[in-house]
Amino acid sequence: MLFVKTEDLKPGMRLAKPIYNKNGVMLYERNSKITSQGIISVENFGLIGIYVLEPAEPVPPMSEDDIEFERFQAMSIFIIREILDAYSDNKKDDNMYQFINQLLKKYGSLHHKINFIQNLRSNDDYIYKHSLNTAILCALISNKLGLAFKEQLDLVAAALLHDVGGLSIPVQLRKKKTEELMADEGRKIVLAYQSSWQEFKNNTDLSPDIRRILMVLIPMLHPDMPGAPSKFPDILSVEIIKVAYYFDNMTAMKFGDEPLSEIAAVRYLLDHVGEFDKKVVDALLDSINILSPGVCVEFTNGDKGLVVTSNESNVLEPFVLSFKDNKLYNLGDSAVARSMQIKDIMKTMDNRHVVDSNMLQQYTGNTLHMGEKI
Repeated sequence: MLFVKTEDLKPGMRLAKPIYNKNGVMLYERNSKITSQGIISVENFGLIGIYVLEPAEPVPPMSEDDIEFERFQAMSIFIIREILDAYSDNKKDDNMYQFINQLLKKYGSLHHKINFIQNLRSNDDYIYKHSLNTAILCALISNKLGLAFKEQLDLVAAALLHDVGGLSIPVQLRKKKTEELMADEGRKIVLAYQSSWQEFKNNTDLSPDIRRILMVLIPMLHPDMPGAPSKFPDILSVEIIKVAYYFDNMTAMKFGDEPLSEIAAVRYLLDHVGEFDKKVVDALLDSINILSPGVCVEFTNGDKGLVVTSNESNVLEPFVLSFKDNKLYNLGDSAVARSMQIKDIMKTMDNRHVVDSNMLQQYTGNTLHMGEKI
C-alpha cells in the first residue's frame, strides 16, 4: 500500500481505501481503479492524497471490526463538525456528551486490540478528523489504564475540543510546514490557539475537570503561546491526549510530508522517554495492532521478511520469516537482535531495481566483450 499525493495520481491506480463524499456516501470501493473523472473528484474534495495498491498487491482483508471502524469515522465527521464549529464560535453544543457516550460505548471498554485505520483527509476536514481520531485513541488508552467512566468522559471531551483553535487559522497557513512559516504567520497560529485557550478558560458550560485538562494541554502542545508556563502539573488525562495527539499526527496524511508508519511513530514515542509517559505508550500498544501476523517488514541489515507471530511483551520483537534465507527468527532473542531488528514496515513490494538515468545517457550501444571495462 502506497500513499500518493493528489497531484501525483494517475488513471488506473487501484484504491486501497474507499472514498466517501461529504455526505458519508461511498463513491469508490476498495480495489476500484481510479479514472480521470475520479481524479477530478478527488481534487474537488480537496483530499491531500489517497492510499493505492501496488500493481500486483492483493486487496488486504478487512474484519468486521475494520469495516465498522471506517464506517464510524465516516459517519461521525458531521457530528464532530457541528460540535467543534459551535465551540469555535463560543457556543454550546448539546450533542457533544451524547456523541461521547456513543464513542465510549464502542471504544472505551474493548477487551481486544483493533486495527487503527487512518482516514483520508482534505483541507476542510483535517482538524475534525484529527480530533475524532485523537478522541478514539484516548478512549482505547483510558480503558487499558482502568479509568473510571467520569474520567473517560472528561478525557474524551477534552480530546475532541483540544484543536478548536486551529479552525480559525486560514487554510493556506495550515498547509505550510513549520519551517516554511514567516514570523507573522507563526504568530497568527499561536494567537489562534491562545484565543481558544482563553475562551475555554472562561467557558462555564464545561465541567471544571475538562477545563483543567485543556488549560494544561493547549499550552503544552503550543509552548510558544504567550503566557504558556514552563512547567506543567502531572495530569494523566493530559499525558493520554498528548500521546494520542502525536501518534495520530505522525501517522496521518499531511501537507508536505508523507505519513509515518505505525512502527516509526511507536519508535518515536518509545525513544523519547522524557517526553511521553511510558505507561500511556504501553497502553496504546495494548490497544491497537502494530506488527500482527502477515505484515511485511524491512530489517536494519537490509533484508525483508514477514511477521509470523506477534510479541505481546514487546511489539517490536516478533517472530519473523526472512525472505532472504526462508528462516524463522525470534527478534526477542538478544543474539538475533544484535544483527537484525525491524527498521520499518515494508513500503513497497516492488523489488525491481531503478536504473540510473545518467548511466543510460552515457551508454552508446557499443559491443563489449567479456573481460573488457566500460
